[in-house]
Amino acid sequence: MIELEDRKMNVLVAYFSATGNTKKIAKVIESKLKQLNGKVNMFDISSYQSRENNLSLTEYDTIFFGFPIYSMRAPRICREWLQKLDGEGKKCSVFFTYGGFGKDPAHYYMKKLLDKRNFNLISTAEFLGAHTFNRSGWQAAEERPNESDFSVAEEYVAKTIEALNSGYMSKLKFKKPKYKSFMLDQAEKYRFRVITQLPTRNGADCSMCGICEKICPTKAMDANKGFPDPNSCIACFRCIANCPDKVLHTNDISHTFEMKLNHHKITKEGIDKLESKIYI
Repeated sequence: MIELEDRKMNVLVAYFSATGNTKKIAKVIESKLKQLNGKVNMFDISSYQSRENNLSLTEYDTIFFGFPIYSMRAPRICREWLQKLDGEGKKCSVFFTYGGFGKDPAHYYMKKLLDKRNFNLISTAEFLGAHTFNRSGWQAAEERPNESDFSVAEEYVAKTIEALNSGYMSKLKFKKPKYKSFMLDQAEKYRFRVITQLPTRNGADCSMCGICEKICPTKAMDANKGFPDPNSCIACFRCIANCPDKVLHTNDISHTFEMKLNHHKITKEGIDKLESKIYI
């Protein structure tokens, strides 16, 4: 078994998870780090307030960042949060979850951002997870992440820790994508044109627990109205995934799934066969 050096490393795992995919991988990473005798601190940045609080990285030796991929990059609110941090030259790693489409530019643009923030990125990984829009009728990576993905997550931690202990100097390079930043900015806007009806209960009765409003990452949801501010909602569906009354929903976009598959030249079965990957 690979072990950390005698002095326990103080590791931070900071992640954003709206529907639970990234959290599942983060928990596997936490467990593996503990097994390898690491001191682990978990920090969920999914809530609005968590990203508003100042985070000092001084006490940490290494940081693992975890994000879903929205429109081929980490969500904008996560990128904006990272831009507030000073990496202080610390080594870090990033893991992504994605629903089977458009994940390649994410690694390139994340490294570019972390370089600017004075981080030393030594590894990344990508894991399949049920697509957010499955809650609106798609059928992409429905049963992911699964045990095979969790196994890769454990391997990812072991290889990253081994690299840290060996004094590994990062040589990570990702091919410059054909999609420039401004093009991906447009793709982000398209995400909200696919979902023509943002999360709503359409007047349905609910217990008025207020959870949807409390956990909204952008403070967009209004529990009394039963729908979010369209200018703030990022279609992350955290409200839908966590509604105890199961009354929140969006419009049915199942008819667009085949078009999405054709655009990416892949089949549903092809997505199911995709494997999680490690880059180091």
